[in-house]
Amino acid sequence: MNENYYEKLLNINTAGNENWNKTSPHNHPYQPTLYEALDTLFEKYELEEDDHIVDFGSGKGRIVFYINHFFRCYVSGVEMNEIYYNESLLNKSKYIQHHKKMEDKINFYCNLSQNYTIEKNDNKFYFFNPFSVQIFMKVIENILISYENNPRDMDLIIYYPSDDYIQFLEYRTPFVLEREILLEDLYKNDDKEKFIVYSLKANF
Repeated sequence: MNENYYEKLLNINTAGNENWNKTSPHNHPYQPTLYEALDTLFEKYELEEDDHIVDFGSGKGRIVFYINHFFRCYVSGVEMNEIYYNESLLNKSKYIQHHKKMEDKINFYCNLSQNYTIEKNDNKFYFFNPFSVQIFMKVIENILISYENNPRDMDLIIYYPSDDYIQFLEYRTPFVLEREILLEDLYKNDDKEKFIVYSLKANF
């Protein structure tokens, strides 16, 4: 399936890539995850209707709408850029024309990711290399504080992981690598073309 197919299916517009020169050292440019990559991920990774997913650096909302459409679960997007945030709201208005019952399951927040309040039901967190490891560390700290206050199974889903992210998770957090999902064709030329899933299990 090509990009245009999904954009029409979801009734949204999330295309485009931002130039690295336009961003700060800590916040990386807008690049939506390819639909082809998402297809590969969710062939091997299941979501449930009562999952609450947070996409950090959600841009125009592609992940949010894709996940909600196929899994009918709760999805929140956190985006610091007001232009992209407003585009995601516009996309939501178009998306719910065909998904009216899903309106309350989709939320967008115009905020710095490190300032987003982790809700007690948030249990899966998506990152596509959105910011520096310093910000990533603060976001993970917030997630772990939420876990301490309300223990529950949690997953971090990371696309195109940086070495800094991996080292931090491996040596400074209780998260454990659960699986790797390779994008076979792209991985041949770039070993970062993969998803990694780190999990933290609640001890009930």
